[in-house]
Amino acid sequence: MAKEERSSARQILRAEGKRVTPQRSLLLRIIQGSSGHLDADEIYRRARESDPRISLSTVYRTVGLLKELGLVEELHFDEEHHHYEMAADKIHHHLVCTRCGQIVEFESALLDELWGGLEREHGFSVERVQIDVVGSCRECRRRWEHNAIGT
Repeated sequence: MAKEERSSARQILRAEGKRVTPQRSLLLRIIQGSSGHLDADEIYRRARESDPRISLSTVYRTVGLLKELGLVEELHFDEEHHHYEMAADKIHHHLVCTRCGQIVEFESALLDELWGGLEREHGFSVERVQIDVVGSCRECRRRWEHNAIGT
């Protein structure tokens, strides 16, 4: 997590009357530093590498607090459990592979234009959009096609 982002997160926590505990700082660093979208179990596993005393309930409580404060977004990728990422300044979307579980973030000028049109036509201020495109990634399709040809 960049120093400015950590400072901003700390300011938000303090402004809401919440303490900046070592556990909260650790979990923020883990979520921010992730190149993917982590579920609570993965956040917990990574946190225990730095602090073996941290509990799974601390992870859930902290992630819930960070979500409530708008620092973290909870994502639902057609699974039973949730994934988390730092709240983004820009609207982005996700490609979700149902075979390998890979999640790829993408932005789209066409979709940005759609949101702008909704604002202009309906006077509706778009704050957040979540689009998850579910299917098979290129690598999984190649494997599937290779296996289909080989049989």
